[in-house]
Amino acid sequence: MEFQEVVRRRRMVRSYAPEPVDPVVLDRVVANALRAPSAGFSQGWGFLVLDTPEDVARFWRATTPRPADPAPPARSPSRWLRGMSAAPVVVVPLSDESAYRQRYAEPDKSGRAWPVPYWHVDTGMAALLILQSAVDAGLGACFFGIPAEQVDAFRREFAVPGTHVPVGAVTLGHPARDEQAGGSPRRRPRRPVAEVVHRGQWGAGPSRADRVPGT
Repeated sequence: MEFQEVVRRRRMVRSYAPEPVDPVVLDRVVANALRAPSAGFSQGWGFLVLDTPEDVARFWRATTPRPADPAPPARSPSRWLRGMSAAPVVVVPLSDESAYRQRYAEPDKSGRAWPVPYWHVDTGMAALLILQSAVDAGLGACFFGIPAEQVDAFRREFAVPGTHVPVGAVTLGHPARDEQAGGSPRRRPRRPVAEVVHRGQWGAGPSRADRVPGT
């Protein structure tokens, strides 16, 4: 698939068919995440791949708030959870700040400071490569957050070390036949290029970016 087509077709899929994901395809999708850039080539990330029904069920049990929890999820879990939990694969990208601390303590880096926490940024870019690779493979995918109050339960369930922080999770699978684009994009228009791209100076007005096709 052409790259522009991958970008155009990428969207969050929230309902999946029971058809399994080819292990070879899954391995390729995950391997592509390792091609993401990372500051100092620190590669401070890890990926928990859950691709058996048992492990996927464990994930949802650990990360789904119970009704008695003091901070229930903002969204109703019913329809969203039914569609998402049908995905045969969940990949959890985790960032590792310590890898960056160690890398930037080396002589060629001299303890430079970061303007933003690049361990999260870089792991987020790796997650985007998973989303794009899923489109290229004819799969659906959705990036979503693990509720903060469930992170400890997630760590306990999968023996995740304290050095690694889940930046989110990605469901992977074949979209359900009746799956339709949903969520905020159905209710909110995409902001025009001229509103978010500033050429040469902030607020300088329209630029040739307005004419970028496909936006």
